[in-house]
Amino acid sequence: MFGSGVFLQKNSIMNRKTFLQMSGLLVSSTVMGKIPSAEMHFIEGGNSSASNGSSFPLMDLHVHRSRNLTIDDIVAKSKELNMKIGVMENISPWGIKDDEKLKEYIDTLRPYPVFIGLQPMSLGWSKNLSPDLIAQADYVAMDPQVVPNGNSYGETINVWEYSTYIDDAEAFMEQNMKHYMNILTGNEPLDIFACPLFLPSSLERHYNTLWNKKRLQQIIDAAKARNVAIEINDVVQVPHEEFILMAKHAGLKFTFGSDARNQFVGRLIYCKRMAQRCQLTEKDFFIPRSRT
Repeated sequence: MFGSGVFLQKNSIMNRKTFLQMSGLLVSSTVMGKIPSAEMHFIEGGNSSASNGSSFPLMDLHVHRSRNLTIDDIVAKSKELNMKIGVMENISPWGIKDDEKLKEYIDTLRPYPVFIGLQPMSLGWSKNLSPDLIAQADYVAMDPQVVPNGNSYGETINVWEYSTYIDDAEAFMEQNMKHYMNILTGNEPLDIFACPLFLPSSLERHYNTLWNKKRLQQIIDAAKARNVAIEINDVVQVPHEEFILMAKHAGLKFTFGSDARNQFVGRLIYCKRMAQRCQLTEKDFFIPRSRT
């Protein structure tokens, strides 16, 4: 099955933060085998060299601070793994929502050897923020997991929640694709399209049918037009190999993300496996640049 490998008990209703805090434990039961240490090892500069001779930069650009993961924990993990880490903060009602909070976030992280990322949750996120402050971040990554009008009741669908109600799969996909295109073709800052192709759990069994070639190509074309990189997300194990190969053929760049808020920072098993299978090399990766 190509879809996301994460399955929760269906009687549990949880918000995004709780889901992601549990993510490390969930993935461990679904990853199909580990990459042997002989096939993947660190080399100087934080790169990873595969047994087929290809090499790619090993970076985790999707990490969040939490009660269980302080910035000091993240820096220590970065040193332990010889891996560059990118810390992200949500731009949302529960996260950054004005210039004061954005400046505080950037100023707090600036002394540390990490990339500084922003993760907006909804379109229109930049209207209340200063362009100059946004430009001080090293990158902006947005995922499409909050889908407006995702069912016939006009409900906003949070893709990660098991309580989401999808009454018509094709109608949802039409709205979902509209949301994808609004993000990818909009005029707000965007460097990385995060967690692509993740579907509500009720649609998982239809994954390969719903994500047909036409839709995949539409996403790739839109990302290519704006030079947006594609995240390979470890916790929900998306996108699948077919999409990665199509994106690679189109010349798109990639990033790795653990989506971790706990000690599983840098655990990129799915990401590394896909990079090896698709023979990604250093030239296929987006490298954030310091904008300060």
